[in-house]
Amino acid sequence: MNNLIQLGSINGYIATPNGNGHWPAVIVIQEWWGLDAQTKSIADRFAQEGYLAFAPDLYHGELAQLGDGDTAMKLVQKYGPNAYLDLQSLFDALMSHPDCNGKIGSIGFCFGGRMSLTLGISRPLNAICTFYGGGMQTIFDQLRTNLKAPVLGLFGDADVSIPAGTVEEFEKLLDEVGVEHEVIMYPNSGHAFFRDSDPQVYIPDASKDAWERVNKFFHKHLN
Repeated sequence: MNNLIQLGSINGYIATPNGNGHWPAVIVIQEWWGLDAQTKSIADRFAQEGYLAFAPDLYHGELAQLGDGDTAMKLVQKYGPNAYLDLQSLFDALMSHPDCNGKIGSIGFCFGGRMSLTLGISRPLNAICTFYGGGMQTIFDQLRTNLKAPVLGLFGDADVSIPAGTVEEFEKLLDEVGVEHEVIMYPNSGHAFFRDSDPQVYIPDASKDAWERVNKFFHKHLN
């Protein structure tokens, strides 16, 4: 089933495996462009792997066109400060969803990469994945105090949107916190290397390896 529905306080795109059952859930959090076809396609991929996948529309119906950074920034500024509330509401709704088995992971990209980590501060996620989380350094102090779930971090070494040294600081933080984690830096890969709908940024080899790691990570912690 692939539909637009409301869970908790937020509308979004739900993708479920074939058949009936209680599945682990994965929250798929958008890039700063919004809930676009790319994000929905990732939810579909998770459903094919046996997960109840939900991609929330954190911009409440608004969307920036790919490449329109000015509009994307305005939407982040408009909706970003309260996005964590929608994600908390979504987590709570999934926990009581009849098709969810009670295990929930989150994955996010760019803006969503930071929000995936943010959700792990306030809700007991079973696993957290962040792809090139933009601005994640702004929540390092909260992560250091409240992070409990295993983390998979995936980055590109040519990502100029993440300040130099941030990924190294992130990995050091995870060491200090003591949560299970893996941080991967892909060579010759820039920001949004996983975005297969954009040939200007997509790096096939890095993307393939990242998806294999994501599947292994969620299979370990959600099944």
